[in-house]
Amino acid sequence: MKSSSRICLFMTFGLVVLTLVMSANIGRAQTPSRPARVGLIAFSSSELRTDLERSLTESLRKRGYVEGFNLDLERRYAAGNQDRVRQIATELAGLTLDAIVTTCTPTTIAMKSATNNTPLVMASVSDPVGQKLITSYSRPGGNITGTASQFEDLAPKMLELFHEAIPEVSSIAALLNSANPVHKVFLREMESAAVSLNLKLIPAPIARADELMALFDHIHREGIGAVIVLPDDSFLFDLRPSIVQQATLNHLPSFFGLREAVEEGGLMSYGEDLRQSYSRVAYYLDRIIKGEKPADLPVEQPTKFEFVLNLKTARVLGIKLPTPLIVRADEVIQ
Repeated sequence: MKSSSRICLFMTFGLVVLTLVMSANIGRAQTPSRPARVGLIAFSSSELRTDLERSLTESLRKRGYVEGFNLDLERRYAAGNQDRVRQIATELAGLTLDAIVTTCTPTTIAMKSATNNTPLVMASVSDPVGQKLITSYSRPGGNITGTASQFEDLAPKMLELFHEAIPEVSSIAALLNSANPVHKVFLREMESAAVSLNLKLIPAPIARADELMALFDHIHREGIGAVIVLPDDSFLFDLRPSIVQQATLNHLPSFFGLREAVEEGGLMSYGEDLRQSYSRVAYYLDRIIKGEKPADLPVEQPTKFEFVLNLKTARVLGIKLPTPLIVRADEVIQ
């Protein structure tokens, strides 16, 4: 009898300890009187953002924030509509939120115009100092912090790698979003690199998804040899399956700033791991929810960039990529 009592007491003690440990793990980030409320604004639609948002929510979970338990996520998608971006920005600014995640240059600019009170956390935005979104990387000032992409510095390198891969191509179309101000910066940097490489870089602006087929028809008719898609743009990120399809149909090598497009059939990419950047956003949200100010949280820049090749696409296009280039790739898709 005494033995049974001791066993029951031990089991009860064990359950109490287990409950305390689980509670500590779930609530270690905070013990709020209400759930944390975070907004997210995306220029694109939701369908092609699953992996990125999963990276964010999984990282938040590791920090103790569980959606539906102690975290409310107010997601808004503009589906490529610039007017809708401004409407969403106004809508989110009117809510009582701990912070808002912005996912590209246009959404960050829209939110900055809509509020100077709610903290904004950038998920990989190019040239935030040059765009006057922040004062400096170390002391951003104002209500904006987060991660910067450094694409403005990578633009020449992208062109150099593309030229090394297909040296016989002398003209390249630069596919850009005419409504994205940072694409002008990328284009300027690329044009300087193109001169040194003896390449002709032709701007190929697009404003709507229904313009894509006609744009590729024009590129094909002009005899342009390849296409490079400028990054930091949710609209073009959303269009990547269609861009890859059109490039393949027109037998054009395609180069991107993000690996996702190469996984879907693009030829090459060079840039940061966007999923890692979204994961890092959770760090900023945690600090802000706990009471720190965006002005005091330095903006981070990526330290590692991925070079990804798709050999299957190269074979389809009849391109033999140089062996030294393949060896240097961080990942080769067979």
